[in-house]
Amino acid sequence: MNTSTAAAVAAYTLTTGRLFGTVAALLALAGAVLGVLALIRPAAARRRATFALGTGLAGLVVGGFVVGLAKGGPGTGYGVVGGWAALAIGLIATVLGGLALSRAR
Repeated sequence: MNTSTAAAVAAYTLTTGRLFGTVAALLALAGAVLGVLALIRPAAARRRATFALGTGLAGLVVGGFVVGLAKGGPGTGYGVVGGWAALAIGLIATVLGGLALSRAR
C-alpha cells in the first residue's frame, strides 16, 4: 500500500488549502470587476485601475503559492482548483488593470 498519495477529502470540508484558494480566486475576481469598471467608467478610472492591478497581482501570487505547495490534484483538499482559478482570473485582472491604467494617463 502506498501511503504517500494524498487521500481524498469530503467535498464539503473546508481545508486550509481550499480556504486560501477560494480567497485568492475571490480577490482576483474583485480585481477583474474593478478592471472592467475602470475601462467602462471614466470617473475614478485611475484609482480603480490601480486597485485592479494590485488585486490581480495578489490573486496571481496567492494562487501560485497554493498550486505550488499542493501535494495532490483536485479533490484532495489542497485548493488546487481555486488556485488555478485564481491564476487565470488574476491574469485577466492584471491585464485589464494595466490596460485601464494606460488609458487613464
